[in-house]
Amino acid sequence: MRVIELLKPSHPKDDFSCGFVLLDNYIKHQAGQDVRRKLTACFVLTDSESGLIEGYYTLSNNSIPLNLVPENFSKHLPPNYSSVPVTLLGRLAVDKRFQRKGIGEFLLMDALKKSCDISETIGSFAVAVDPMNEQAEEFYKKYGFLPLPDSQKMFLPMKTIKLLFGQRDMRK
Repeated sequence: MRVIELLKPSHPKDDFSCGFVLLDNYIKHQAGQDVRRKLTACFVLTDSESGLIEGYYTLSNNSIPLNLVPENFSKHLPPNYSSVPVTLLGRLAVDKRFQRKGIGEFLLMDALKKSCDISETIGSFAVAVDPMNEQAEEFYKKYGFLPLPDSQKMFLPMKTIKLLFGQRDMRK
C-alpha cells in the first residue's frame, strides 16, 4: 500500500534517484533542514512494505507580482496589492524505478488537494510552479497550468483547483 506523509528523518533518502541531480540532492541533503526551519513542507510517497520513497513534492508559501497575473484573472483582484499570495509547489520528483506509472500525476493531485484545503483558512490565490525544463512545463500544461508573462513560472488559479475537486467557494 502507498502512503503520502511528511518527510521524516527515518525515510530512506539515500536510494532516491529521479535522474536530476538537483532534485536528488535536495531530498538527500537539504529537505530535512528546510522542513526543520519551516521553509517548506516535504511530502513523500512511500510503499508501506519496502519503505522506499517513490516520489516527493514540496509546498510553501510564496507570492507573485500582481502585474504578472494575466488581466482576465487580475481584474478581480484589488489593485492596491503589489503581489498576491500563492502556494508554491517547489519540487516534484519521481524515483526512476517508479516513473511512467502515474505517480507524478498522483503526487500533483495530492499537492493540489492539500493546497485547496489549506486555502480555506490561509489566503492563496493559486498554486505556482517553476518548471525546471520543457518536459516539466508540458507536464504542468497538461493539467491546466498557465504561464506567467515575463516569468518562467506557471500557475493554476485556486478557483480552477476547487472545481477540479468539486468544491465550491464557501465564502460567497
